[in-house]
Amino acid sequence: MTTTLATRPPAAASPARRTDTRGGRVRRTLYWIATHALAVALSLMFIGPLVFVALTALMTDDQALTGELWPDSWNWGNFAEVFARSHLLGWLGNTFMYAGLGTLFMLLSSVPVAYAMARFRFRGRKLAFLAVITMMMLPPQVIAVPVYLIWARFELTGTLWPLILPMLLGDAFSIFLLRQFLITIPREYTEAARVDGCSDFRTLVRVILPMARPAIAAVALFQFFYCWNDYYGPLLYAQINEENWTLSLGLASFRALHSVQWNLTMAATLLVMAPVIIVFFFAQRVFIEGVTLTGVKG
Repeated sequence: MTTTLATRPPAAASPARRTDTRGGRVRRTLYWIATHALAVALSLMFIGPLVFVALTALMTDDQALTGELWPDSWNWGNFAEVFARSHLLGWLGNTFMYAGLGTLFMLLSSVPVAYAMARFRFRGRKLAFLAVITMMMLPPQVIAVPVYLIWARFELTGTLWPLILPMLLGDAFSIFLLRQFLITIPREYTEAARVDGCSDFRTLVRVILPMARPAIAAVALFQFFYCWNDYYGPLLYAQINEENWTLSLGLASFRALHSVQWNLTMAATLLVMAPVIIVFFFAQRVFIEGVTLTGVKG
């Protein structure tokens, strides 16, 4: 006698379960919108002005700053006209010299100081660190007049050297960031280097610098962007000599001369911003890594 077992068909999903599944999907969607809405809004706030500048730079003179946001015709010749009506290439060269030499001199002077404050034990170490923090809080306008008189005695006013040469004495903000990063490196590395016979200088070059590359890249980019965007310094020292103007100072002069032609002003603005955007685009990974790894350990 054989017994036949009837197989039951799979039960269909109950309406309550389907409702829960659909409700969970809706909740996940709403959660994604809530968590990303702020990021999307902030992104639009930052991207919106850049898009406006780019579109206005490609408009005609009559259409610029009207109610129309989209160009009737794409006038790429506005960029060529900016070069024809200004000394943009000369300003670009001066800005690269100011930013490049300023960043290089800052690294040569600030890295050893930060290494000494992070690794050496000496009398007055905390007082020196307090002096660095004090220099960070001191506005440059407070000492502008006496410093200007000093450079005037050396007959360097009208050039960018009063802005470049002080970088050989270090930068307080860069020293602070580098010092905060270097104290997070375990001392076992430097002690092992000394056991192997390395001097302090060789330890800095062979051991510390390779490990501190993210922090060095971060402070280098900070300094480069500061010099590139600096307006107060070139205005104070180089205003009397147009041959030594930087992009920020030249752009302000160009805007004053062509304040009616906003399409040319926006084209010049876009040309000034482009190198910085390109540099940050290629160096953003190292920059973000350096800022993230720079701790606040005391």
